[in-house]
Amino acid sequence: MKPYILLIILLAVISCQTETEFSSKSSDYEKFLSSESPKVTSKYFELWNSKIKADSLQLLSLGNVASEYARFFSENGNINYLKKAEKALTKAVEIAAVNRSGYMRALSRNYISQHRFKEALTLAESARDLGSGIRESQSLLFDIHMELGNYRLAERYLDSIRNISDFGYLIRAAKWNDHKGDLDTTIMLMEKAMQKAESANNRTLKIWSYSNIADYYGHAGRIADSYRYYLKTLELDPGNAYAKKGIAWIVFSHEKNGMEALRILNAIERTYASPDHYLLKYEIAQYSGLEEEAALYLDQYYNLVQNKAYGSMYTSHQVQFYIDETTNYQKALELAMQEVNNRATPETYSLLAYAYFNKGELQKAMEIVREHVDGKTYEPAVQLRLYEMYRTIGEKDRSVELEKAIVEARYELGPSAITKIESLARL
Repeated sequence: MKPYILLIILLAVISCQTETEFSSKSSDYEKFLSSESPKVTSKYFELWNSKIKADSLQLLSLGNVASEYARFFSENGNINYLKKAEKALTKAVEIAAVNRSGYMRALSRNYISQHRFKEALTLAESARDLGSGIRESQSLLFDIHMELGNYRLAERYLDSIRNISDFGYLIRAAKWNDHKGDLDTTIMLMEKAMQKAESANNRTLKIWSYSNIADYYGHAGRIADSYRYYLKTLELDPGNAYAKKGIAWIVFSHEKNGMEALRILNAIERTYASPDHYLLKYEIAQYSGLEEEAALYLDQYYNLVQNKAYGSMYTSHQVQFYIDETTNYQKALELAMQEVNNRATPETYSLLAYAYFNKGELQKAMEIVREHVDGKTYEPAVQLRLYEMYRTIGEKDRSVELEKAIVEARYELGPSAITKIESLARL
């Protein structure tokens, strides 16, 4: 049987196993699309900010102001607020005599948001060594080692905080099982964490739980459940851009309604903006045949990502950009090397291999794949890169295995990826 015919059969079989009958309703989310821009000040913020002087030793003020800046960043995506939070926390770490480890952990988490993982690790280890808040430091170290690809160390830190009744442990155990490719266990653990948040009636934890369980349900093909929990997120937090983007993805990937997905994203843009937002709009517009709009969105992405304040936050996106949208494969290779140096994970190694592959250095690419990538991650985007490389070099047995995994993840990858798979299958 020809590989392309096999792909068609796989698509047909799997489509029968998913919720093809589900359809979103714009009336469900319309009221959330007109939400007002988040306020970037508050009486609480003004009170504490007024206490900070140029040579301030107002430790409590610094911590509270940093927390508010971090909230502003999460609500509107403006990188300047994350940098302002970093500045306040850096000062707090310098002057703190009490709870210094707490401020160090807060600054470490700020660095994680900026993808400054090695700096985050140094701070987290220092916080742990101070001996205060050991469990919090161990949890943080699990998070950082997962980002760095140090999975054995991450597992040790996860074991050190094991407590099936603890929300923090449950969400990390879920992440660990997701890394291992055990989606059923991941969802079970996230559901337990969600129940904890609901029992405590903790608004912040419920928002976090609902938006994350929505993601996992989507990965499992439970589109209706994913949609429902994005809506539950918005009921608690009407301005939540992450949940709105999740709904836009359902509308695009599951329903193939690019125009409605773009309408949702355009509404988000009035209150929240980040470079990856424009990349998503570009993908949808390109698939929908809106060439002029696609070019505009790509320009907006490129212009925004030039802001040096982003640092390494979008290096992976830039690697893919230079590969897909230019012929500057050398630039892509240089950036991929930077990203591997920043965090040596199967995902970043796959980008490095893919850069070599597109540069024509197939042997080097496959050496990296076999040593650092294949069999070490279940990430669909990585599987797609592997599929293209194995298919191109003629290793059909492995490419057929990958093809099945990719088709099963077609919702997560999106319609554009499926079109690419169909093209590759004809080779």
